[in-house]
Amino acid sequence: VQLQASGGGLVQAGGSLRLSCAASGRTFSTLAMGWFRQTPGKEREFVGLIMSGGSTKYADSVKGRFTISRDNAKNTVYLQMNSLKPEDTAIYYCAADRDSSGNSREAWYDYWGQGTLVTVSS
Repeated sequence: VQLQASGGGLVQAGGSLRLSCAASGRTFSTLAMGWFRQTPGKEREFVGLIMSGGSTKYADSVKGRFTISRDNAKNTVYLQMNSLKPEDTAIYYCAADRDSSGNSREAWYDYWGQGTLVTVSS
């Protein structure tokens, strides 16, 4: 599975941004897809995930502001980010879990995209 994340950029606090992650190489619909983020000097942290059936789970820090969705026809997963805060600034990564475990730990994810930078200015 190859993953290509896109959509990052610079946005003001309170604004919105939508990230996309396009997948290729395998039956996308069977995969659980996760989003993670990382800032310099910190460990990569879980943002949210979407199961093959469409159910979602989010980190407390983004719950109510971020929404993950998927379009299986386009082999793409999305991360809609609203009410962005400067602390959301990070490189965002999408990842695929071929076992669809629903686990938020990055060790469960088999495939990773290259990351896209989101910068939120105050």
